[in-house]
Amino acid sequence: MTETHLDIPSFDDYDEVNSPRPAATDFDTVVDGAMSRRNFLGGGVAFGAAALVMGSTALTPLRAQASDRLGFNAVATNSMDTVTVPSGYNWQIVAKWGDPLWSGAADFEQETRGTGETQERAFGDNNDGMAMFAYGERTILTVNNEYTNRSIIYGNRDSKLPENADDVRKGKAAHGVSVVEVAQDNGHWSIVKDSPFNRRITADTPVALTGPAAGHDLLKTEADPSGLSALGTWNNCGNGRTPWGTYLACEENFNGYFSASADGWEQDAAQKRYGINKEDWGYAWATADERFDVSKHPNEPHRCGYIVEIDPLDPTSTPKKRTALGRFKHENAEVVLANNGQVVVYMGDDERGEFLYKFVSAGSYTVGGDNTDLLEDGTLYVAKFHDNLRGEWLALTEPATGMNNKAEICVMTRQAASAVGATTMDRPEWISANPNKIEAYCCLTNNKNRGKKPNKGGDETPVGGPNPRAGNNYGQIVRWVPDGGDHGNTAFAWDLFVVAGNPHVHEDDYAGSSNITKENTFNSPDGLAFDSTGLLWIQTDGKYSNEGDYVGQGNNQMLVGDPDSGEIRRFMVGPRECEITGITWSPDRRSLFVGIQHPGEKGDSHYPDGGSSVPRSTVIAIRRDDGGLIG
Repeated sequence: MTETHLDIPSFDDYDEVNSPRPAATDFDTVVDGAMSRRNFLGGGVAFGAAALVMGSTALTPLRAQASDRLGFNAVATNSMDTVTVPSGYNWQIVAKWGDPLWSGAADFEQETRGTGETQERAFGDNNDGMAMFAYGERTILTVNNEYTNRSIIYGNRDSKLPENADDVRKGKAAHGVSVVEVAQDNGHWSIVKDSPFNRRITADTPVALTGPAAGHDLLKTEADPSGLSALGTWNNCGNGRTPWGTYLACEENFNGYFSASADGWEQDAAQKRYGINKEDWGYAWATADERFDVSKHPNEPHRCGYIVEIDPLDPTSTPKKRTALGRFKHENAEVVLANNGQVVVYMGDDERGEFLYKFVSAGSYTVGGDNTDLLEDGTLYVAKFHDNLRGEWLALTEPATGMNNKAEICVMTRQAASAVGATTMDRPEWISANPNKIEAYCCLTNNKNRGKKPNKGGDETPVGGPNPRAGNNYGQIVRWVPDGGDHGNTAFAWDLFVVAGNPHVHEDDYAGSSNITKENTFNSPDGLAFDSTGLLWIQTDGKYSNEGDYVGQGNNQMLVGDPDSGEIRRFMVGPRECEITGITWSPDRRSLFVGIQHPGEKGDSHYPDGGSSVPRSTVIAIRRDDGGLIG
């Protein structure tokens, strides 16, 4: 989900260097006329203003009028190295990278930044998606640890790189998932050390492979000839939670950890589509763990890029990679129920020009029943958007994709989606469904290649539909309503809830939709979540230079939108060079937990401890001064 993570180009940019798209396409004429005709954009005045009636359900027109539902005074943009929240609210740190989870583990050491052993017993790095679970009176926080910044975790040496096997061990241990019990003491949240629920799931944790691809030849390796058992999970971005109480971790940029040692090795077409290259992104895992050498173990990457189901309340349980939900760069997993009880999971593939998916389970959810295998089997769909504000979900079946079996569809999901002619999207990130209406929203964070280059599979990325701007640097949020008020339906109506932009700089369509003003301007919507009242929380991971096209936008931020009025108001601003990501609520809804990821990724932050301290990703809790409800 991240546009600028490491001290190298962004994830997408790095893939482009190693797997370049053609420089020119055959739809340049479409681009030339797209911004001038403005037939969809309505002159840049009111995006998404159409109300489409589908039976008893309609998309709500955006009125962009003031709403008292938001209930707080907007926070101004800034470039400070701290967290800013509205008046009447306060924030506190709950967990930081390197905080020990057990009393016998060492505290975080500023000078060395820890070892492999200490990291395995501590909270992971660069926290992302998260969810809260209640067990009686106990509160269990489950958090993705997406990746590490090389220049920070290895910043105690001149190279700022992993130099030995223990460096690799530390890096692998900083990835994965942290499961921690948290508790309040006089209103302050902190980790409960030695809790029986505390657990680290890392890049070396045994994980079961399940679903249609389990046991297929594509998943078999020398270490696992059965194709049923993998090691670890890493680069988990957003998350999901199921009605039966499990956590879904979403593997995203898994490809950047593989490399090839053999001279003359060249990627094949399938590896190119998934960004598997000769060089990794600087993690050097193959130097200490041979499974990451694709010239020796070409099937190992086929075992990554899935949704991982974890039971946070059973620390002895084995995480399960659910291949039925497809293999791609997963952002999050939004779980809802169809009217007949089937489980529907909405998912985005976060890369320029990739697709929006949904999974519909074969079985149905039963309250109090055995729902443990509902993500084991079902049908995978991909979205097709039409310019008339209608759309459909296309089933990825063997006849439709030309593939031999369901296992191949689950492993080569991108190729399957290309085969059926799905709509290429502007980096689909988090998806969230309104708890009070049958509708869903997805952040399309940005796409500088829109209307300029195809995706890695050669699929064109024309301007139009839910992707209305060429060279889209600001992003938008699309929403859809399934026909008949049923998430299981394959037909839907759609519009754009907001098109981000900057009215400080632009007066055309790059100023944004009518609900974007100089007071709430932002770029690159990324994280997304509804609260119980139906307000939409929007988190950004974009450009924070506060210059040029981004002047007046400041650090990355979190905003709140009212789907009924279209109003958007800024709630929080993060410290320098961070991403705001991950959101969950305490069981009593009086504490809002938010992630601060990669502060100081380019060297200009000492959050949260200040002075000359090492910048550290954190989970924070936001509360009202009066102790009232938040969402």
